[in-house]
Amino acid sequence: MFLVDKLINVSDSCSVCPTVLHSLKYFFTGSSGVPNFPEYVSVGLVDDVQTDYYDSITQRAVPKQDWMEKVTGYLPNYWDRETQRCQNDQQVFKANIDIAKRRFNQTGGVHIVQVMYGCEWDDETGVTNGFNQHGYDGEDFVAFDLKTKTWIAPTPQAVITKHKWDGLPGRTEGLKNYLTQICVDWLKKYVNYGRSTLLRTELPSVSLLQKTPSSPVTCHASGFYPNKIMLFWRRDEEELHEDIDHGEILHNHDGTFQKSVDLDVSSVKPEDWGRYSCVFQLSGVEKDIVTKLDPKFMSFILIVLCWIISLFIILLLFSLIQSSRVI
Repeated sequence: MFLVDKLINVSDSCSVCPTVLHSLKYFFTGSSGVPNFPEYVSVGLVDDVQTDYYDSITQRAVPKQDWMEKVTGYLPNYWDRETQRCQNDQQVFKANIDIAKRRFNQTGGVHIVQVMYGCEWDDETGVTNGFNQHGYDGEDFVAFDLKTKTWIAPTPQAVITKHKWDGLPGRTEGLKNYLTQICVDWLKKYVNYGRSTLLRTELPSVSLLQKTPSSPVTCHASGFYPNKIMLFWRRDEEELHEDIDHGEILHNHDGTFQKSVDLDVSSVKPEDWGRYSCVFQLSGVEKDIVTKLDPKFMSFILIVLCWIISLFIILLLFSLIQSSRVI
């Protein structure tokens, strides 16, 4: 792989705090027939940072961030309550798997029930949103529509559940209150506890990479936080949408993120390379990181490629000469 260009931000963080859509999400997974794996796992995340964990083997809810210990100052028995809640949910999930297996006429095998619920809060506009989604064996099962306060059943096997839950107005109002009020209040508390981590901004290093002269040029940004970013190619001052392949935002081991976007240069003339650039934008930071596709690196790539080919030929000839000397 050729390193075409690289721009490194030497500062660890940025002084401007971005506007962020904060989120609190809980992921619950119940399983049966999966060897060497807990039957029940619960994971909590604030702004996609894991905050707590529970599984059916340890039988204990634990914090995954130091700042989550601050919650005991507000609620001293918080972790005991979370442990009890998870233990109760564990039994519910076990029963739900049995119900789902009967609905789908299944007996043995591997089966998984998943639930994701939580809320979002825009710290600038104050707009909030909530969600509660259930899945079975990797497919959507039921989901709560917060606007209509009804459940959506995409599969026939889930219609029974939809009618049952729609017929419980008290449960529906309680869920709406949780998603729009209680969840948001807790989200604000968690963001305040972890503000030094969650409200920081870090700018990335941006590299342009190309495997061969005919392959796409990859613009790779790594080390940014938060993940509310834009990464795109432009020609002159116009953003490109054709011959572009966007990658997903991925987690780094240090809690930052990375993302790549490819540009197909097969139809780009060498003299036009200088018109192209990769642009990185981070929410709340005014200055963009712009990395130009410098034409001189095209020549560098060709020189390196010729050098590699020449070296290969020399080694091949040397090997043939050595082989011919063997009697």
